Amino acid sequence: MLTAVLLFFPLAAALLLHFFKGGTARVVAFGAALLEFVLAVVVAVASKSSAATQFAIDQPWIASSGIRFHIGLDGLSLLLVLLTTFLVPLIILASFRHDYKNASAFYALILFMQTGLIGVFVSLDAFLFYFFWEVALIPIYFIAGVWGGERRVQVTFKFFLYTIIGSLFMLAAFVYLYFQTGVNGAERSSDLLAFYNLSLSAAQQSWLFWLIFIAFAVKMPIFPFHTWQPDTYTESPAPATMLLSGIMLKMGIYGTLRWLLPVVPLGVSQWSKLVMILAVIGIIYGAIIAIRQRDLKRLIAYSSFSHVGLMAAGVFSLTQIGLQGAVIQMLAHGVNAVGMFFVADAIERRTGTREISDLGGLTRHTPVLSVTFLVMLLSTVALPLTAGFVGEFLLLAGVYEYNAWLGAAAGLTIIFAAVYLLRMFQRVMLGPDTSLTATFRDLTGAELAVLAPLIVLVFWIGLFPNTFLHISEPSIIQLLDIVKR
Repeated sequence: MLTAVLLFFPLAAALLLHFFKGGTARVVAFGAALLEFVLAVVVAVASKSSAATQFAIDQPWIASSGIRFHIGLDGLSLLLVLLTTFLVPLIILASFRHDYKNASAFYALILFMQTGLIGVFVSLDAFLFYFFWEVALIPIYFIAGVWGGERRVQVTFKFFLYTIIGSLFMLAAFVYLYFQTGVNGAERSSDLLAFYNLSLSAAQQSWLFWLIFIAFAVKMPIFPFHTWQPDTYTESPAPATMLLSGIMLKMGIYGTLRWLLPVVPLGVSQWSKLVMILAVIGIIYGAIIAIRQRDLKRLIAYSSFSHVGLMAAGVFSLTQIGLQGAVIQMLAHGVNAVGMFFVADAIERRTGTREISDLGGLTRHTPVLSVTFLVMLLSTVALPLTAGFVGEFLLLAGVYEYNAWLGAAAGLTIIFAAVYLLRMFQRVMLGPDTSLTATFRDLTGAELAVLAPLIVLVFWIGLFPNTFLHISEPSIIQLLDIVKR
């Protein structure tokens, strides 16, 4: 029952928002998102550290076809539900400084998207997973397409085209797997465990791997499926960019862990080296392009793409340390990305520009912004004792265990990140004032209320990572057992 409340409460709140206007709508949306986070914390406290599914609901959905409304939580999905419910109220609070036209629709779409995101993380039926996968796409399409920048229409259409085509490949794979559960007269099922228990040949798993993987590779994204990402992140309004980078890309990593590795392990074994190479290429390519960026938001977008490549490499290392690193890095990346894009938005609102060359000297006027920005930046660089360090250390250890040369190449992400992020900080925050920054105002109390929880989590994950690793460990061990079986 608790899982169902977690899933549908944001949807109910989104429908309720149509009775409110303007500032009232955003306050109600923030209150609903905050209440959803409290509920998620209650569920987390009540759960046990186990690989078993908890708080499950398993009811017929399309009974004649064996398709069920099957949802539940284990350690892996619980962490991502906590991340989603933690970030959404902060993203809504971050938007308070903007006056969005038709605010009730804007915030209703954010809450509607939250239902889709949580649905992806709790679904235990393939077609239910696919349903929520598409549900999460629809709101962000309208948020970016209606409230985005000048090029929003063509950019959003490209994003939609990429993701919907990838999703159709995954649907085709799920339909094939569904019919395979019915061979030899058995009852057909789209349940996750039914897919795990299929006996498929290496040839079948080889092509099924690509059908499923493409959907997840586009969503993460990893090279060369990434070309929609920089433009979409740049043209979308700040809340949409935070949703995309902080939460939505985690759908691809989670889907790989839950629906790819255990379902087609022979296909994973056959193609893992190629995927690792693509991921490492993405790490280096994204970092080099980030170094050359002059737009602050676009630089952070390419930084995000580079770091996602390392997460993908850790997943396909098929080591416990690599998979655990991917889990903890999903949390760290979500926190870091939202913090970095929020700071970029705060700077753009005050100066009217994202051009790094037009900025400078902000530390003269903004001690609070300077400190908070530096903390988020150093966590992104993976400074020890911050959230970014724990995840990247475990990921690099997993990749190195898989292949020392790939591990060494992947390790360049830390060096490159230090180059482009510290250089960006120097140009934006240090040096003399410019005409646009001479009267720059420091963060307000509301803006600090967005960054303070993120900074707390940066140090919580960095200093006490076992708080989170302990939750996901049983599920990761079970997934690896299924893959190796």
